[in-house]
Amino acid sequence: MAVFDTKAIDYDQWYESKMGRFVDEVETNLAFSMFVPQKGMTILDVGCGTGNFSIKLAELGCKVVAIDLSEEMLKVARRKVEEKELDITFHTMDVYDIKLEENQFDAVFSMAAFEFIKEPQKAYTEMMRVLKPGGELLIGTIHRNSSWGSLYMSKDFQENTVFKYADFKSLEELEGLDKKNLVARGECLFIPPDTPEEGITMEKEKELSHTEGGGFICALWKKPV
Repeated sequence: MAVFDTKAIDYDQWYESKMGRFVDEVETNLAFSMFVPQKGMTILDVGCGTGNFSIKLAELGCKVVAIDLSEEMLKVARRKVEEKELDITFHTMDVYDIKLEENQFDAVFSMAAFEFIKEPQKAYTEMMRVLKPGGELLIGTIHRNSSWGSLYMSKDFQENTVFKYADFKSLEELEGLDKKNLVARGECLFIPPDTPEEGITMEKEKELSHTEGGGFICALWKKPV
């Protein structure tokens, strides 16, 4: 999404805050508990942004191809990858028209991008197309029916941030993309966005998981053989 071009230069500052680091940690823990990357896997990272998960996957020994619509975000990603001396291939590409061969990847990964997908079924079908039979597709996104979803749908965020372009999904909607081939689902980020810094702990996250809905959701599908 070209709108992210203007956000690219300071996008990663979020991860420097205590909440940003915590959010990244719990989302990563959830994703990698559902999908376990194996060294040598070929993985497509859809909506890679500044390369956060592309880098995580490459550091685990995966062969990563990453796509995003924002060339400015990709410039940041390439710079980070070069500094880390990793080998990741980046393309400016639309999820609705992935110009790559079908049945090509061992896995397809999309984290924190699907909230900006306006045609989720079309995007899902295209991601499945490039996945090898028996391969796994993981999508992680903000949960509409959560305190985090409420924040991003608030008047201030809808008027003043990129979330005005978002189309948030519920866990049920995410599962509904393909119930037949769904193999796992999960939630995390039970801590609300207004939690004071001293309350941002794994202990609090675990405690709230028994009473609150997660602000971030993941679903995992397996392509039929």
